Amino acid sequence: MTRFIFITGGVVSSLGKGLAAASLGALLQARGFKIRLRKLDPYLNVDPGTMSPTQHGEVFVTEDGAETDLDLGHYERFTGVDARRGDNVTTGQIYSQLIVKERRGDYLGGTVQVIPHVTDLIKEFILKDTAGADFVICEIGGTVGDIEGLPFFEAIRQLGFELGPKKAIFIHLTLVPYIAAAKELKTKPTQHSVKELRTIGIQPNILLCRSEHEIPEADRKKIALFCNVAENAVIPALDTDNIYKVPLDYHAAGLDSEVLKCFEIDSKERLDLQRWKNIIKNIRETKDEITIAVVGKYTGLKDSYKSLNEALAHAGIANNVTVNLKWINARNADSGLEKKLLEAHGILVPGGFGQDGAEGKIAAVKIARENKIPYFGICFGMQMAVIECARNVAKIKDAGSSEFGECGDPVVGLMTEWLRGNALEKRGKKADLGGTMRLGAYPCLLEKASLAGKIYGMAKIYERHRHRYEVNINYKEKLEKAGMKFSGLSPDGNLPEIIELPGHPWFIGVQFHPEFKSRPFAPHPLFASFIKATLKKKS
Repeated sequence: MTRFIFITGGVVSSLGKGLAAASLGALLQARGFKIRLRKLDPYLNVDPGTMSPTQHGEVFVTEDGAETDLDLGHYERFTGVDARRGDNVTTGQIYSQLIVKERRGDYLGGTVQVIPHVTDLIKEFILKDTAGADFVICEIGGTVGDIEGLPFFEAIRQLGFELGPKKAIFIHLTLVPYIAAAKELKTKPTQHSVKELRTIGIQPNILLCRSEHEIPEADRKKIALFCNVAENAVIPALDTDNIYKVPLDYHAAGLDSEVLKCFEIDSKERLDLQRWKNIIKNIRETKDEITIAVVGKYTGLKDSYKSLNEALAHAGIANNVTVNLKWINARNADSGLEKKLLEAHGILVPGGFGQDGAEGKIAAVKIARENKIPYFGICFGMQMAVIECARNVAKIKDAGSSEFGECGDPVVGLMTEWLRGNALEKRGKKADLGGTMRLGAYPCLLEKASLAGKIYGMAKIYERHRHRYEVNINYKEKLEKAGMKFSGLSPDGNLPEIIELPGHPWFIGVQFHPEFKSRPFAPHPLFASFIKATLKKKS
């Protein structure tokens, strides 16, 4: 039997609903249950693919090629369960489906309304493809009271009623702020948030109370009384020094036990949290530290490179080292860039779009190449590495990318067609921006004797992509003569996937995004090797 857990938020955004959902999923997994996690986003965009990373954070790409909310990255990292296209839905997707159905005549001339037609589509999404899962955890984006979120709250209210209390529960994440001037915690925001939730017909079963300070028993009793929940169901969600400690903290506070109690499941079933204990132990017992310079465009918002941050942290765990990040805005690269980069033990240029900041990234590549600093280029970072080598080593003077406009030698150009399985995908310059990239997992064949081949230890890999432009295969011969190795290609040999510089301590560029597949308990081999190389440089 599949049971549903709906996680909502109140008072303010960014309280950590995604981490709460991921951590609960990890705890239920540790008890032997099979889980699925889903995100319902109320915004009108069809997906976050065209949103600015500095406004919404990174776009997480699933194995099957969906551009999704970054919380799905949390879900995968904490549970190891690959998210699917059907695990993230937005208001834009719901209304797109609705209009298609209305135009087709599916509603038989009836008046199309939010209730029941929009809410029915939301419920269909929640219930679809859940066979085999013991628990489906659904996070509702935004906060209770948001006008765009009302159809989603109404849909889960209806589902809660239709499924019954033994098949659906509600967890509400709220804020218990500390007022420094009064030197006390305030429970009123939580009370008002729950009141708002109850106004639309949802009574939470469990409250997760975010706070910077310990919540005294008296305050938990007060919250329980005014919010009509059991005292044991008021779970403190305190700040922590590492997100991978959250499952352990929530377990200690009784979250998973309360969830099982709501479903009348014996909470004494087996529990194995050793994986999480080992991760925290490894983080706290690191023997060294290194600094990685990340030369990017979206450095103003930490979540713009969320999966990248975590993949580097995972590689640190694998190498028993603390990884410190030095953020450098490629748009403002100046004469001081070389000094900043020479102070780092490794240089990483991540993905990005557009010409702005490109020259700063190319300058960073040149510094890494000439000074033998371990370099890792991801997606756009690989393309900039190829342009730098073309200009400064192969002496292709007008080397550039057609993404930036017309250039004499487009060593990076727009992808016009590629194979997805047995189907040919085609794109043109005037295609819509949304969902028109090479997205999701594609195969790559590795050269056995290459550095990449040794790192992976296999001949064929699958990695996730998100790009419109590619390294032009027609320049492969010239670049190889200049010393660049094309160590990974698409099976048809037309799409360069991995480049490296033999003779350099560690210099690799990849067209895909390996950070999406890294886990704290299974660090991605490329990141682990990169960090290992930086340690060698330091010593």
